[in-house]
Amino acid sequence: MNRPLHILTLSTLFPNAAAPNFGIFVERQTKELANRPEADVMVVNPIGLPPPPFRNLARYRPLTALPDHEQWRGLNVHRPRFTLIPKLGGAKNPKRIAAAVLPLIAKLHGEKPFDLIDAEFFYPDGPAAMQLSAALNIPFTIKARGADIHHWGSDPECLSQILTAADTASGLLAVSKALKQDMQELGMDSAKITVHYTGLDQEKFVPVSRHAAKSELDVKGPLFICVGALIQRKNQALVIEAMTSFPDATLMLAGIGEEEKTYRALATKLGVEDRVRFLGNVPHDELPKLVAAADISILPSQSEGLANAWVEALSCGTPIIISEAGGARELVRSDIAGRIVEQDSSAIADAITAVLATPQTQDAVRASVSHFSWKNNGDALVKLFASVTQR
Repeated sequence: MNRPLHILTLSTLFPNAAAPNFGIFVERQTKELANRPEADVMVVNPIGLPPPPFRNLARYRPLTALPDHEQWRGLNVHRPRFTLIPKLGGAKNPKRIAAAVLPLIAKLHGEKPFDLIDAEFFYPDGPAAMQLSAALNIPFTIKARGADIHHWGSDPECLSQILTAADTASGLLAVSKALKQDMQELGMDSAKITVHYTGLDQEKFVPVSRHAAKSELDVKGPLFICVGALIQRKNQALVIEAMTSFPDATLMLAGIGEEEKTYRALATKLGVEDRVRFLGNVPHDELPKLVAAADISILPSQSEGLANAWVEALSCGTPIIISEAGGARELVRSDIAGRIVEQDSSAIADAITAVLATPQTQDAVRASVSHFSWKNNGDALVKLFASVTQR
């Protein structure tokens, strides 16, 4: 094929004006792909909204106000709406997405045929892409990122759709070897799954003078950071509990979520509220200086694929303390990168003590992720998509 591949990237996980950090790693991967001469990319980001009577609630108004079509940070993005039944309608979301998106995709396909549908989250995007593929006779691939397999794969109604989509897809991707193994154990064909590691902006996430960065933040003792949504799965409560063992330390929580009120109450109960900073939803461009200022990045998640926050912290020269989740051992291959711990506050405290007692140079920590880059990520994606469309 002498012309660029015309790729439809389908992703419910994608940033917008109401949630500029939501799925930013999908945006960054898509931008890398779109910048390649081998690819011409159109993004379709289905937006789930409740039935009309509830769309005027304050939490949904920003989503309702989003444009149907826009140039978003250099990408051509369509945002069709589909009806979402919060907390109840998960098993029916792929069908709703496909029904809402198909008229738009059919129109765009008629104007300029797509060569491939690239589903960027396994559920609900994968089964929805399968239905679009069948309707328009376009091959499709699906990328698994972690929660889409671990959470939705535990629901029998959703799992059956996940496995059917996996069997039908022309190719599957996983963000870590560990996630590939999890997918195989669910019943997916291992031969179809390509491990596709996240990219990394090595020029943005760089080491800085910690002393100067801490002074700017008005921090005098050890500084820890947790980057991630404030939800139970991320287990930030364990890190707050561990703070009782470090009376001169400060903890920054970068993220928002349903557990924030609970976490604030826990910090107050433990008497560490003056040393736990809730930073809210930090713009991605402002994260590097915070992560690089920290002595340790901590995220003892219950499940992950391979968290971008892990890779970005290491690139800043900041060691990580993480749980045995997803691709943890694919990153923490020695004590230079950090520690892997049980999901227990005492274990986290012990690991913090060990890391602080044996400090590594920032350059040595950074070297552990030298092979991560958006160029490598894009090269692998172009290679896979080319092979799929040439079959």
